[in-house]
Amino acid sequence: MTALAAAAGTHSGGHDDGMMAVGKPGKAAQVGRTIEVIMKETDDGEMLFEPNEIKVEKGETIRFTLINKGELEHEFVLDNHENVMTHKAAMSKMPEMEHDDPNSVRLDSGMDGEVIWTFSNAGPFEFACLIPGHYESGMKGDITVAGH
Repeated sequence: MTALAAAAGTHSGGHDDGMMAVGKPGKAAQVGRTIEVIMKETDDGEMLFEPNEIKVEKGETIRFTLINKGELEHEFVLDNHENVMTHKAAMSKMPEMEHDDPNSVRLDSGMDGEVIWTFSNAGPFEFACLIPGHYESGMKGDITVAGH
């Protein structure tokens, strides 16, 4: 079953113009490559993304195909570290907060979804699961955007 990044409720993120530090929503016609990202838990309680390090080029449009192979619900949120930490703090206060941001998708066990993203700025960014306790259990990854 496939889920797109859409949900009933929202939180305010100030993304009205679509541009964020990490870039902007991409268009399917501009996708240069697809990166599959697995979300799962290990038997010893670690939660992780595979891969947890991704390298892209500034200006590149990536289709992230996200597959939740875990037993729990997980999410993929793409942003800079500061915004991820702000979002994480908000999620700890409202764990059932729903998203409709183009830089994130939340998936039940066995579901898959996608985020299409154009990386407009060079620098270090990250992706994370911000469901309370998941980030602390290792569910985070680094994206390095190389400039031209």
